[in-house]
Amino acid sequence: MNNRLEFKKQREFGEIVSDTFLFIKQNLKPLLKTFLYLCGFFILASILSAVAHLMNVSDVLIDSSRPSSQAYSRMFSWNYFLVMFFYMVTYAAITVSTLSYVAVYIAKGNVPPLPEEVWTYFKYYFLRVFGSSIPITLLMVAAFICCIVPGVYVFPALSLFYAVMIFENGSFAYSFGRAFKLSHKDWWATAGALIIIWIITYVAFLVPSVPGIVLGMAVGFTQGAASISKVWFIVVTIIQYLSYVFLIIPLTGISLCYFNLAERMDSSGLLARIDKLGEQPTGSDIQEEY
Repeated sequence: MNNRLEFKKQREFGEIVSDTFLFIKQNLKPLLKTFLYLCGFFILASILSAVAHLMNVSDVLIDSSRPSSQAYSRMFSWNYFLVMFFYMVTYAAITVSTLSYVAVYIAKGNVPPLPEEVWTYFKYYFLRVFGSSIPITLLMVAAFICCIVPGVYVFPALSLFYAVMIFENGSFAYSFGRAFKLSHKDWWATAGALIIIWIITYVAFLVPSVPGIVLGMAVGFTQGAASISKVWFIVVTIIQYLSYVFLIIPLTGISLCYFNLAERMDSSGLLARIDKLGEQPTGSDIQEEY
């Protein structure tokens, strides 16, 4: 396991980006297995609720001659709020499963964990992360609405919030304060790395969504839009929700940013390696280098 990626170390801007994809490459199969094991149900529920809502409003989307009051009532029915609920639950599940995978990976000495091992962390942190996601999301939206500058300023800190909560088992208040303290340590490198990673993630999301963009243009500019099959809408919706797997990319990058900043502030990983220098290697450490 000498070539396994080490999280607890300081990294420069470029190393954060490159090591994000190195970790995913090294752990692709166990990461995807954990993703399906812990997030599969939530994604399926999201797809079913989104398809049900789509079938309910598809005729409104196609037929623009319908009264606006009828269109609004169909668009913002109880199905719409169910879709939003499952979106938030699914995002929380993906966040917890990915960060918990990293936490167990580190605890095992840079060894890929089993889904059952990640599940122990997942069930402990899921409700905490889901409950925290509401005020954190509102704060981020408010910061960007007030002005772009405050939104950009708090973006790195709020991105680190969930990492602090899971990696340090922090409360809401502790995680919030700790995230801002860490982000101040190297704000430019952290913000830059996260922005680059999110741009790459956006492109990854965009590629499978191209059919949906083309279909939307057809609906907007084609007089015979009513002839477009609802099957295409369903297929595009399913593809978009399956693309949630790409959220593993920014969450891995956030993990690396957290440990980079924590090392710069606390040097906990360095101190742990120093403490091990005089120890006799155990059976699980035989392949480690000191």
